[in-house]
Amino acid sequence: MKQADQEVTGRIVRRETHSARTAAAAVAAVFGILFFAYVLLESVLQALGEKPWLIDPPTFGRWLADLPADVDPVILGLSGTLIFLAGLLFFLPAVLPGRRARYSLPNPRAAVVVDGEVLAASLARCARMRAGVTPQQVLVTVGRTVVEVQIRPTSGTPVDAEAVRSAVEDELLLTNLDPQPAVRVRVAEAGVIGQ
Repeated sequence: MKQADQEVTGRIVRRETHSARTAAAAVAAVFGILFFAYVLLESVLQALGEKPWLIDPPTFGRWLADLPADVDPVILGLSGTLIFLAGLLFFLPAVLPGRRARYSLPNPRAAVVVDGEVLAASLARCARMRAGVTPQQVLVTVGRTVVEVQIRPTSGTPVDAEAVRSAVEDELLLTNLDPQPAVRVRVAEAGVIGQ
């Protein structure tokens, strides 16, 4: 039973940390339905001996087979490029990882997922307390491999970048993120007046 629980927890964490492909699949399904409904309409009209709505399937097939014959190469190139880009819009979401700005924290009893902004706010608070500056003077961005801490010190008050880096690393260790991102601290040259 323990293995089954871990598998379910793993699926939940993956679902929360990766974006779904639902939108691309729905758009592809709608285009497919519309295309085949049109082909069905034209086929039924041809079977009933009626005039085609736009173009009957045999005429379209012949036109497609003779395509390079009477078509301007510029129009042919542009339409090929548009078809390629449309295909790329469906292909890229299928092969790219699609990670969200969320992080999984190891927990033996539950699936714990933290939004990147929440993690950044926690690290910014830690950096701000260690640097002795106001919240407006600290900016933290959390990436997969790097945490960037930017500090604008108060004029005349030096900030120990190494101490801030150490404090942020200690805070990150409490989260048990795997892998632990590297911490970079940048202290601005120009200070802020009156903070």
